[in-house]
Order: sequence, then structure tokens, then C-alpha cells
Amino acid sequence: MSSNKPHYDAESDEILKRDSQRWTFKPRGFNIIWGLDERYWKLPEKGKVEPAELLQVCWLELTGTTKDSLPEGKYEIKFKLEVKPGAFGLSNSPIFMMAKVGKRGRYKWNKIKLQEKNSDNRPVIVEPTFQIEVKGTTDDNKLYFGLYEVWTGKWKGGLLIHGATVDPVMRP
Repeated sequence: MSSNKPHYDAESDEILKRDSQRWTFKPRGFNIIWGLDERYWKLPEKGKVEPAELLQVCWLELTGTTKDSLPEGKYEIKFKLEVKPGAFGLSNSPIFMMAKVGKRGRYKWNKIKLQEKNSDNRPVIVEPTFQIEVKGTTDDNKLYFGLYEVWTGKWKGGLLIHGATVDPVMRP
């Protein structure tokens, strides 16, 4: 059944601040385009430790935002993704991790490659990472990031989103 409000808005209690610089995003902590439409996404029940499942979309947009500004430094964003057996449209679509600092910031991006099949037909776990620098020169140092594939218009499905983390990169 489809919803009158098809887009899913992140639940703030699903975004966990571990200390002043470390964040964990559970699947319900993301904004998901078409996320409330059960034809396209299967979201975990509140309080359950399950991934969000991309059933089928032609427009992938999954975004997260830290609740607070981050201190100056370099940060690593890491998604935990799983490609299910029978997935489709993922290996031929340009999927990007993108991030910016502040609402008016400029996006940096990195293309990620998702493999749909492996030799023994088991799920493929992928943990793409991306680094971004936060400079202390602005009032808004919130981090805005996400996964995107909005250009091809091709259908894709079979992707599980387990969550994401934002961690400071330790300097030697």
C-alpha cells in the first residue's frame, strides 16, 4: 500500500551521538526518498535491529545529518551495505557517496561500486568509506551526507542499508 506522504523523514532518536565527534546512524535515522511507500522500501520496525531494504526504485536518495556541528578535523563516513542475491540494477548504476559541511557547503563525492553477484550466491557485504574535512571557520559545521543514484532512471533493488557511522580520523 502506498502512502500519501511517500518520503520518510529521519527519526532523531535513531541518530546516536557517541561522544562529541562520533555518530552512528541506524536505518531509521536517514531521510529516504520514497521510504514510506512499501512498493519501494521496507523499513525496520521501530526498535528492531534490522536493515532498511531497497525493494525497487529508479531514484536512490538516502541522506543523513549530524544533529550538532562537528569540531574541526577530518572525518570518515562509513556505510554498511549488503547486496542481496537477486539484486538488480546496482552494478550498472553510478552510485555516489556525497557529503558537505554546512547547509551552504559544497558537496564532495566518491563513486562506489556495488557487486550484484558473487560465486556462491551469498549476500555481498560492502562498507564504502569517504573522508571529509571540517574547518572551524563557519557557524554551521553540521555534516550532510548520503547515497545517491538519481541520473540513470534505471530500476535498482536488493540493497540492504544496515546503517552508517561518522568517526574522526585519528592523526599520528
